[in-house]
Amino acid sequence: MSISAINADAFVKEVLRGAQVWGIRDSDGFPTSTNASGETAMPFWSSEKRALSIIKNVPAYSDFKPEPIPLSVFIDRWLAGLQTDGLYCGLNWSGERATGYDLAPMNLMARLAAADHPKKIVS
Repeated sequence: MSISAINADAFVKEVLRGAQVWGIRDSDGFPTSTNASGETAMPFWSSEKRALSIIKNVPAYSDFKPEPIPLSVFIDRWLAGLQTDGLYCGLNWSGERATGYDLAPMNLMARLAAADHPKKIVS
């Protein structure tokens, strides 16, 4: 499993546990970035510590501040808005180049729902 996939799995587990998502913001708002596939994503993290690490280690984000988003607001408002805008969700981007796993908002919603309500295995 790649680091990006591990960070994406951690994102789901940690936001469900903490009931909060973290974005980063400056005076112009929340950043987006276009990946090699041409998909534009807005990054989100599962903890303030992870968001601060990107701010500290990625010069392009040095003027940003962490912004908490309650999970219920993220699910109810943000994911629909991102879907409408054609943006992907960058999950726990890390490293000096701020890279990671990007998911379509509805795919992230499905992952969150599946992790929050896992299927019971009947024996």
